[in-house]
Amino acid sequence: MREITLIQVSGSDRPGLTAAFTRILARYHLNILDIGQAVIHDTLSLGILVEVPPAAQASSLLKDLLFEAHKRNISVRFRPIDEDRYEEWVSGQGKDRHIITLLSRKITAEQLSDVTTVVAENNLNIDSITRLSGRVHLEGESDGNTDTRACVEISVRGAPKDSAAMRAAFLGIANERNLDIAFQRDSAFRRNRRLVVFDMDSTLIRSEVIDELATEAGVGEEVIKITERAMRGELDFNESFRARVALLKGLDEGALERVRQRIELTEGAERLITTLKALGYRTAILSGGFTWFGHWLQSLLSIDYVFANELEIRDGKVTGEVAGTIVNGERKAELMREIAHREGINLEQVIAVGDGANDLPMLGAAGLGIAFRAKPLVKENAEHSISTLGLDGILYLVGVRDKDQAELLK
Repeated sequence: MREITLIQVSGSDRPGLTAAFTRILARYHLNILDIGQAVIHDTLSLGILVEVPPAAQASSLLKDLLFEAHKRNISVRFRPIDEDRYEEWVSGQGKDRHIITLLSRKITAEQLSDVTTVVAENNLNIDSITRLSGRVHLEGESDGNTDTRACVEISVRGAPKDSAAMRAAFLGIANERNLDIAFQRDSAFRRNRRLVVFDMDSTLIRSEVIDELATEAGVGEEVIKITERAMRGELDFNESFRARVALLKGLDEGALERVRQRIELTEGAERLITTLKALGYRTAILSGGFTWFGHWLQSLLSIDYVFANELEIRDGKVTGEVAGTIVNGERKAELMREIAHREGINLEQVIAVGDGANDLPMLGAAGLGIAFRAKPLVKENAEHSISTLGLDGILYLVGVRDKDQAELLK
């Protein structure tokens, strides 16, 4: 009779182990039904599911494998698999697959326990767990290095029992455990994103440029009051934006350069953009800020597209007016679609990144919308968020490992 056997090999890893065991299987002309291998801290775990044909001598095969394991001082175990169970397992390969990505400065047992508990409660099966971040020194942040990053990717099979409740549970864990959790369908689009569009203020750069200009003009407090009214819903974006720009009337053009000199890039921005360009991504800035600063960033980071608001300047003075159409939330989403169409890119292949309520339309329309260090309301309404890491944490969400980044940035 045909036999199906799971062979499990474990022990200290060294070159030639997999070759030695598969060489024995080859002598018996076995079919490999499934195989998986992982190495954690120099310890090998190898699983091979084989079909033993009727003509093969199973006992002789097992004896040869045991002898090889003894010779190499490692462990080998065998488990017979019932054909009906095997067929049931095969039929499950059409189930939905998702990727859960955990991002933090360090991954703790509490974080992993909480997340995997929610996974189990939603009847999802874990197929694999992979570390995307590099190996961590024991000193961690105590050695003065604050650029520590940790990421674990969990591949799960099945459909969540209650998607809304699961996402709410993940958000609660994220807030309590200082962790970011992304839940994505594992599709061809997830592995082939082609365009990333960014908000500028408080996303690509740390500051809000209009607030900085208002400080230069001596109207900082007035601008803040208008912003607060807009946040309370008393003014829409266009009204509040025109009101704030009007307060800048008479500001000397030189103030723009003074503000630019104070601008700092957001953590991880340069690494992210450089890696994306190396991978062939197209990039764009879609900002409710000003083109003057957007074009500076475009030159600095080699961004492909910039769309923002044109601050009108005459005779070296800000007029307090904006030329052309205001780039609000709806306009950002529209521009994102136009760029994707121009580049021949499906919207499912687009990543949108922003922090404000006016970014929500493009975050919702993109294949992967990410609220970056955003307000609670934006985090709750966006599919994904990153708060614990820099912008380069986005690379983990598309499966780019630290060692991939190191290779690309050589």
